[in-house]
Amino acid sequence: MRNRWLVPVGAIAATLVIAACGSSTSSTGGSGSGSGSGSSSATGALSTMKVGSATLLTNSKGFTLYWFVPDTSTASKCNGSCAKYWPPVLGPVSAGSGVTGTLGVITRSNGAKQATWNGHPLYTYIGDTAPGMNKGNGLNLSGGVWHEIALSGSAAPASGSSPSGGGGYGY
Repeated sequence: MRNRWLVPVGAIAATLVIAACGSSTSSTGGSGSGSGSGSSSATGALSTMKVGSATLLTNSKGFTLYWFVPDTSTASKCNGSCAKYWPPVLGPVSAGSGVTGTLGVITRSNGAKQATWNGHPLYTYIGDTAPGMNKGNGLNLSGGVWHEIALSGSAAPASGSSPSGGGGYGY
C-alpha cells in the first residue's frame, strides 16, 4: 500500500522546495498577503469553499485545511517528515467571509507559530495540488487520522465511514 505514494515523489519534492522558499515564521499580528505556496501561509485570511456537499475551511488560496487526531490544543504531534507531507499553516491568521470558530496560535517544537481553529492545529496536505481538493480527508498516515474541517454540510466519506452532521471532526 505504501507504493502508491511513490508515484508523485517528483511533484512532492518540487512542492516542498517551493513551500520552503515561500514560508515565513513571522509571529507579528494582522492579516498579510499570505504569500508563499498554496500549502501554507503566514498571517493570511482563512476562507471557505464548497467541496461536494460540505463547506470546508481553506487557506487564502483555497486549499483544504485539515486537523490531526493525535494533536492537542497546545501541541502539534506532526513534526519532521510528517510536516513535509502535512505542512502546518503558519499563524496568526484571520477569519475571512463565512469563517466561523475560534482562531489562535500555538508554538511548534521548532519555535514557529502555527494557526489553530477551535483548538485544532491547522495543516494542508501536499497531495492536494489545486484549490478545492480534499484528498487528505480520512487518511491514516503519520501516526494518526487526518480530517478536513467542514463548517457546514457533511464531510466527505472517510475510508468507508461517513460522518453525519456538520463539524467534520470528533474524538
